[in-house]
Amino acid sequence: MSDFVQSLERGLAVIRAFDADHPEMTLSDVARVTGLTRAAARRFLHTLVDLGYVRSDGRLFALRPKVLDLGYSYLSSLGLPDVAQPHLEKLAGEVHESCSVSVLDGADIVYVARVPTKRIMKVMIDIGTRFPAHATSMGRIMLAAQDQSWLDSFLGATPLTPLTERTITDVTELRAELAKVSDQGWCMVDEELESGLRSIAAPIHNQGKVVAAVNISTHVSRPVESVQTDLLPALLATAKSIESDLSTGTPS
Repeated sequence: MSDFVQSLERGLAVIRAFDADHPEMTLSDVARVTGLTRAAARRFLHTLVDLGYVRSDGRLFALRPKVLDLGYSYLSSLGLPDVAQPHLEKLAGEVHESCSVSVLDGADIVYVARVPTKRIMKVMIDIGTRFPAHATSMGRIMLAAQDQSWLDSFLGATPLTPLTERTITDVTELRAELAKVSDQGWCMVDEELESGLRSIAAPIHNQGKVVAAVNISTHVSRPVESVQTDLLPALLATAKSIESDLSTGTPS
């Protein structure tokens, strides 16, 4: 494709090579993770250092906060975080549980808005945190909204990695679960992302399409019946409120 800029692809690959497990890497590490030669990796790293996106002590490289500007541009143009945030704050205050909004990005969900009320997961969730879509309530909401051909391609290319002993890893079983989610209009996931975690999610529509999902996370000590009777109505109402504000483009 003549319009494809390979150097931009490689530069972005260098940025994405850094993650929670690899916050600092040597030149050799970056070359290995990205598949670049050491010479190419060196050029990209030093360019990113000069631009302020990467820092280096001479041996180790790490991202600098400026990389957040790249994601903020997307979030600002999307409008969803600003619209959703006051609704999440209201919902969290009502149910006294952590609430989040995420969008689908490839095989992952990405958090774009969140109001934490208690720490029930081992990992800290921030804006930009990613989790595999197949093992999350919000991910299944968005997967269930895709057309059949897209879903076929997704399931054919995406390994359903088990994150706990309860994670659905069978394609047929996941298809059945997604059909159920599509029919009922909400999704509950029990201890598939992390042991002890129960979450329930609902879709957020804009112009007739599911563009995001909103969820409430709780501990499994809260009975399923309580989740459905005490949390689900408030969650569905919040999703509708976010949709209403998205249609007008103004936060409440």
